Amino acid sequence: MEKSNKQRRVVYPFAALAGQEELQLGLLLHAVNPCLGGILIRGEKGTAKSTAVRGLAEMLPDMLAVADCPYHCEPGNKGKACDDCRNRGENLPARVMPVPVVDIPVSATEDRVVGSLDFEQAIKAGHRAFLPGLMGEANRGIIYIDEINLLDDHIVDVLLDAAGSGINVVEREGISVTHPAEFILVGTMNPEEGDLRPQLLDRFALCVDVQGLLDRQARVEIIKRREAFEDNPGEFIAAWQAKQAELREKVMTARTLLPTVTLADELYTKISQLCAESFAAGHRADIILVRAALALAAWRSHPAVTEEDILDIAPLVLAHRRRQPPEESETPQQQEQEQPEPPDDQNEESPPDEQDKDKQPPPPPPEGEQEEEQEENKDQDQDKDNNSEANPAMEVVFSIGKPFTVKRISMDKDRQARRGSGRRSRTKTDSSVGRYVKSTSHRERDDLAIDATIRAAAPFQRSRKTNGMAVVIETGDIREKVREKRIGNFMLFVVDASGSMGAKQRMIETKGAILSLLQDAYQKRDKVGMVAFKGEQAEVLLPPTNSVELAQKCLVEMPVGGKTPLAAGLVKAREVIRQQLKRSPHMRPIVVILSDGKANVAMAKDKPLAEAHRVADNLREEFDIKYIVVDTEQKGLLSFGKAQELAVWLGGECYTIEQLKVDSLVDLVRGALA
Repeated sequence: MEKSNKQRRVVYPFAALAGQEELQLGLLLHAVNPCLGGILIRGEKGTAKSTAVRGLAEMLPDMLAVADCPYHCEPGNKGKACDDCRNRGENLPARVMPVPVVDIPVSATEDRVVGSLDFEQAIKAGHRAFLPGLMGEANRGIIYIDEINLLDDHIVDVLLDAAGSGINVVEREGISVTHPAEFILVGTMNPEEGDLRPQLLDRFALCVDVQGLLDRQARVEIIKRREAFEDNPGEFIAAWQAKQAELREKVMTARTLLPTVTLADELYTKISQLCAESFAAGHRADIILVRAALALAAWRSHPAVTEEDILDIAPLVLAHRRRQPPEESETPQQQEQEQPEPPDDQNEESPPDEQDKDKQPPPPPPEGEQEEEQEENKDQDQDKDNNSEANPAMEVVFSIGKPFTVKRISMDKDRQARRGSGRRSRTKTDSSVGRYVKSTSHRERDDLAIDATIRAAAPFQRSRKTNGMAVVIETGDIREKVREKRIGNFMLFVVDASGSMGAKQRMIETKGAILSLLQDAYQKRDKVGMVAFKGEQAEVLLPPTNSVELAQKCLVEMPVGGKTPLAAGLVKAREVIRQQLKRSPHMRPIVVILSDGKANVAMAKDKPLAEAHRVADNLREEFDIKYIVVDTEQKGLLSFGKAQELAVWLGGECYTIEQLKVDSLVDLVRGALA
């Protein structure tokens, strides 16, 4: 038996971590059952996320693997072996090796992660061979992704599929390979840098939110332990060796016990009840909670799952799946129960007293008088607008209007819009990420298009000296891949939250329009951000994020009141766009301004409206991006058209809320042809 000579790095002992019991438990349960489905660790910087993952691998016992197998197959376990090990017989060479830990960087390509065609074998030997990727190297080990929220979504999808099934299926470039990929998937992220899409978030079995400790003594203990480790790693590791061995032995015992742990029928009902009360979407939460409860019972040496096991592990299963209850969740019976019963001396037929008469709304005017009353009150409404803007302290939070389907927004000719769900645009990419669409002889990087290269060289093989080579490739034959990548856009909402938006419940309809656009952004995998301007300034209510749920929560809580600093809102939008383009130069922002276009507060000494138009003109010249102005002004006999003027200065398009709606088949056809 061969011993692996791979040198281990010196890592901080897993047992020496302080104050992160939930994080340690989540990782240990995956050590007990690697097929649990992965763990997501969310938290601020410096909370031992990476240290815990590497410490877990160091704590786990060495494993026995087939010596010359790239997938580290377990000798004698034909059920989980690769095709090569399964067909080679019984007596395979074995070696002892540490549990592999594979880091996947944010810049990793799909070829590198899942595996690809071995170009060297294809050219030299003339046959197709598979070159295993990082998932193959991580079989029976750990895949660690730092800042997983910044990794391309399609790669995260592939990793989560393999983590759940235990196998990796590769169908590409003329090869078809299936190999074992049973690994513990650990992703870490800082929520400040954006969230994962809800679909990907739900695929992680467990989620742990870690925070820095506030207890002074606990923080001191962390400092002392870290200093002791850095001063003398060997002595510190030796001091914790007994605790490490105890954890290692407990993991091995739990693995043996896991297949025998039982779950009573009545506890299935308890699990479903917990998931239903959390309003978790679908049924994955129920299934994962069963698996996690079984693993926890095995960890605690319980022969059967107890209710305490379920309640203890439920927060880790439901932390990222818990949703807000729908507004209409109350049943009619519940509403009837909540209504107070009338006193015994009153009945439904008794006339209301004088106090009740005062509370009753006045009867509506006759239909013929309604239009006259609206015309007479037009000036009064304008006065109310002015009065509400004149009082910056007066803030009101309006509900959200009914959402609607949004008419498709056409992009520029350089980027083609996508119909339906999925990322809104596709663009050519200069990296090795994206779908291979064609080849080119123009060489810029080492992304070889083997099929096109061989086709280019094929006509000249008879005239070339093969020297034992199956195919002779010359420099002029080499072709590179041209890749196309679906990209999500960045939709920045610039919302007028001044007092005038409260007139005639204008903000209710505006919030309904924003919610509708948010739902469209979610389907197109767009990032969203929100800037609101009111009073004397503008502020970023929501930094760029992929979480539309977070944007919706921000929208619900947004107050209305004060004056209208339109120029300040546009300046703040420019700051957000600049920052986003620095991070993602390929992304094309869409700026959606929801306002009536009026302004009554200036940042300098200019007139407010003239200043806003000047800032809008500067925005148009600085950024070649899409601008959409949604006119929130209530249309009637008197209309100022200021939103249309703002759209002209921005070089954008102006819609009313009604025009955003898809009302007819004609709109659908026109949108498809745009």
